[in-house]
Amino acid sequence: MTANAIAEHLPTLRRYARALSGSQTSGDAYVAETLEALVEDPTILEGQSGVRVALYRAFTRVWNSIDLNRSGTIGSPPPERHLSEITPLPRQAFLLIALEGFGEAEAAAVLGTTVPELRALVEESGRELAAEIATDVMIIEDEPMIAVDLEGLVEGLGHQVTGIARTHAESISLAKAKRPGLILADIRLADMSSGLDAVNELLQHFEVPVIFITAYPERYLTGERPEPTFLITKPYQPATVSAIISQALFFERKARKKRPIEAKA
Repeated sequence: MTANAIAEHLPTLRRYARALSGSQTSGDAYVAETLEALVEDPTILEGQSGVRVALYRAFTRVWNSIDLNRSGTIGSPPPERHLSEITPLPRQAFLLIALEGFGEAEAAAVLGTTVPELRALVEESGRELAAEIATDVMIIEDEPMIAVDLEGLVEGLGHQVTGIARTHAESISLAKAKRPGLILADIRLADMSSGLDAVNELLQHFEVPVIFITAYPERYLTGERPEPTFLITKPYQPATVSAIISQALFFERKARKKRPIEAKA
């Protein structure tokens, strides 16, 4: 594993270390410790799948070897609000998925755990975050079983569901009755109307984080989609939905209707 291959991933590792420790100075100290450990014992990287996973796993070993980190008290408070409220291991799981974009198997390898255990950590982080940033969630979904599943998942995280809409018209009516703090929306609805159109209409009046959960991702990619939003493809893993809900609320990515590009004269 060459130095150049490791160097390629150092910027994102520094970002991750900063989010964990609360300051770039503190985070860089742990990155430096990781690099020193790799120089002293290159076999640390053996048996890992991919340079990035191996590097983050080596960092995790250094990070978790210091007892003070377990209490989350090293450095100044994390710059992102409420991050310090998540206990250390769920915090790592959350950041690996939500901030660093690792897949579940990769994040589990980084933490030296299993995928089911990783999912449990992500769900725990979601509950801990919800205790600080709980909100009202509107669900736009025409399949009853999925709607009930999402409702249970959302409420299990500590949020409140304002209602479930099955059509474009129901979506508008429900949002007018109580403005949501987060929207989970399918794209193809019961009356063949578009959840994408419903969300765009709502975003003309207020901005809110939006997560599309759909079996038709191509309709999201080709439609007039709001920005920024999140996309989850069915069938989904509950832990993925939990992580994205936490990510959307934690980083406050409020969606707005995309403005048309004006033609140049």
